[in-house]
Amino acid sequence: MKKDKLYLGTSGWSYKDWRGIFYPARSSNNDWLSQYAETFSTVEIDSTFYGIPRSSTVEKWQKATPDHFIFAPKVPRTITHENRLQRCSPIWDHFLETMALLGDKLGPIVLQFDYKFTFKDHFQNLKQFLEKETLPPKLCVEIRNKDWHRREFYELLEAHHTALVLNDLYYMPRVIEITTDFTYIRLLGNRKLIPDDFSSVRINRDRELDWWSQRIVRFLEKNLEVYVYSNNRYQGHAPATMHSLKERLV
Repeated sequence: MKKDKLYLGTSGWSYKDWRGIFYPARSSNNDWLSQYAETFSTVEIDSTFYGIPRSSTVEKWQKATPDHFIFAPKVPRTITHENRLQRCSPIWDHFLETMALLGDKLGPIVLQFDYKFTFKDHFQNLKQFLEKETLPPKLCVEIRNKDWHRREFYELLEAHHTALVLNDLYYMPRVIEITTDFTYIRLLGNRKLIPDDFSSVRINRDRELDWWSQRIVRFLEKNLEVYVYSNNRYQGHAPATMHSLKERLV
């Protein structure tokens, strides 16, 4: 099992509820990323979902983290939710150019879709996007409608060396389909159960973490790169979730 191919992190790092628990009590939010990188080897950039950051911001992220740290940015919702992958070449190219400023620290890029992005209505959109646009070395697709789980979809991802995001989401089936040489796992929660206060664990997920740790070991034994991220709503405090998972993989 090659643990050098395992990357564990959280979805985002800028949460005031982590101050005094994960970050020092008197710490400035300007220091949080560098402090975060002392513990985790990767982070999913949640903020890029809401818009492309300034080049200067991306350059600060790059400089604030050590060598071999990995960023996994989410694609802006303008592309995934508003345009549904259509007529979006200029913003897509701008996004890729901006993320390229991370250099070797740029990892998987995530196309995250919502429940209304259905196989019936949008399969051709995705197919045309993957065939037409410039694709990064590591691209992931997260679907949140179970109708996508069919062979035609998996074969499309395989043809374009794109990973299916394996999401642990309360209304989705737990699928472990591998479509390229790496896999991307997202431990997601229910906003209704944990709407706010991300300072402590409030939901026991021992059974789920045991299940995922067993799969991760198998993935690593197959020589896959494995990227795993948790959001705060999975248990209440994402750093604690990832620490629990890491303990199971030691």
